[in-house]
Amino acid sequence: ILHILQNLPGKNFFKEAGNEKEVYNYLKKEVFDILLIDISFNDNSGLDVLKTVKAIYPLINVLMLSLYPREQYVVNSLKYGALGYLTKDTSSEELVMAIKKVAHGEKYISGALAENFASHFENSNNTFRYKHEILSFKEYEIMIKLVNGKTLQEIGEDLYISTKTVSTYRKHIMEKMKFLKSTELTKYCIENNLI
Repeated sequence: ILHILQNLPGKNFFKEAGNEKEVYNYLKKEVFDILLIDISFNDNSGLDVLKTVKAIYPLINVLMLSLYPREQYVVNSLKYGALGYLTKDTSSEELVMAIKKVAHGEKYISGALAENFASHFENSNNTFRYKHEILSFKEYEIMIKLVNGKTLQEIGEDLYISTKTVSTYRKHIMEKMKFLKSTELTKYCIENNLI
């Protein structure tokens, strides 16, 4: 991505941040047309960074980048104030187009992602077709870690929360999705290509 940005025509000023503190320091000192945030930035806290940035700088235009073409990430990114969402396998041409649109305050979701996203609604009332779409981002994140075999303690360490909190999240996930056994949850995630 940096290579693409460096080769954009005209005068372009950009900075790369390695952690949240750097993001906020840059935003304090400079005015940017657009902020690109990797959803897995700084140990999977890209959405947390988005929420904080938009709370402090509500007018900044944000484009989210992700390896994950999952509807839940798109929904939460837009809900928390991003104007655009692209997967990292997007062509350089589409990335440039998305940057230009979002920098000017327009919304942009990559074509393939938008088609996939639209197909997951049953009707004009936006009724969700899949059980996992009712989960919050944090619940979804924990669900994916659970079905990938991580223990409650490992998940707690990953997300900087207690094992007890992870256990509470797990209980809510099972209740919301109406599953009684972990094997049902794993089977559901496999069948719906979530893992």
